[in-house]
Amino acid sequence: MNFTEFDLHPDLLDGIDALNFTTATPIQEKAIPLILEGKDIIGVAQTGTGKTAAFVLPILNEIIESGESNFTQALVIVPTRELATQIDQVVAAYSYFTGVSSIAVYGGGDGKSFSQEKIALTSGADIIIATPGRLIAHLNMGYVDFSRLRFLVLDEADRMLDMGFQPDLLKIIKTLNPKRQGLLFSATMPPSVLKLARSLLHNPEMISIALSKPAEGVTQGVYMVQDHQKLPLMVELLKDKVGQRILIFSSTKLAVTQLYKQLKAKGLQVNQISSDLEQQEREQVMMAFRNRQVDILVATDVLSRGIDVDGIDLVVNYDVPRDAEDYVHRIGRTARAERKGTAITLIAPKDLIGLKKIEKLIGKPIEKLALPASLSARPERSNTHHREKTGEKPAHPRPQHRRPQRDNHKPKPKE
Repeated sequence: MNFTEFDLHPDLLDGIDALNFTTATPIQEKAIPLILEGKDIIGVAQTGTGKTAAFVLPILNEIIESGESNFTQALVIVPTRELATQIDQVVAAYSYFTGVSSIAVYGGGDGKSFSQEKIALTSGADIIIATPGRLIAHLNMGYVDFSRLRFLVLDEADRMLDMGFQPDLLKIIKTLNPKRQGLLFSATMPPSVLKLARSLLHNPEMISIALSKPAEGVTQGVYMVQDHQKLPLMVELLKDKVGQRILIFSSTKLAVTQLYKQLKAKGLQVNQISSDLEQQEREQVMMAFRNRQVDILVATDVLSRGIDVDGIDLVVNYDVPRDAEDYVHRIGRTARAERKGTAITLIAPKDLIGLKKIEKLIGKPIEKLALPASLSARPERSNTHHREKTGEKPAHPRPQHRRPQRDNHKPKPKE
């Protein structure tokens, strides 16, 4: 379906044309008409399906058509700073010829950025894209007015609930115009998200775009390893990939920092990114990665959704993701735009159940790769070595209980 068939405002079509977009994706084809009709919707779609444009375009169209300004008409709530920035850039691109204003509101900045956000909130920027915590900080100051808000969008709703944002979301929603149009998007639809959607939306239409399988251009493989083999394996795999762009996912912020330090100590060109970094630091790290000043980036799942970096050659799951869907999101960072890429996952014994879930989701087994000779030839750590390192005492065999022998000799009588 061509974008011209949606009957969008000419100025908005000029922005779409300038970006060389002509054909709508399935989520756009289904969502845009419903949003233009004023319907509340629940959209189930993963990153990379065109979900952002599916709600940005009709909202922009309605703001342009209304001719109203000087108050906030749309609020988009997202889980991360990176996603807020990305959506703000999408809004700016599509609205280039329209005069619609927007701002990303997120934590981690300095006092100057907070003041700029305050000005935008009080002067009535048309579209606010915000993370929950930062928006709560502004609401607590008493100058935010969402009483005329027309659109509420919750993007990546499942991730926001996973991150514990539900209390903040409920607090924010109490301040909004109750007659608003509500749009909720989520990559997955667990019961908690469905419950939230039903409490916030009015007779919503459900749109579900099936979770895409990994792109055909992704070569997938797993290494069956012990935990102590992970680091040497990484060093072995990365030593001859200088100049390639590599993204490594680890499970926690602490694990990211530890792996970053270990790889850096091996002389690799590596950096790290997690929510512990200030926003300016994160932007600098991403800029260095995009500009190929750094070969390897170690990250938490903050980068598994909503972040577009072209030309990633290799994605490594150093730790298996908690949810099988996150595996698809992670490896979707490579082989984009019909390119080729490789995705490798390290599977320790404790991860076998997670591997089965991943293979069930993608509908096929993942190739089991042979360990490099330098690792496979290494002797296994013995139980003795483990006990010496941890101070654990050796297990003793369970004593056998013997029936006491009967004494046939009668005791001598006391004299």
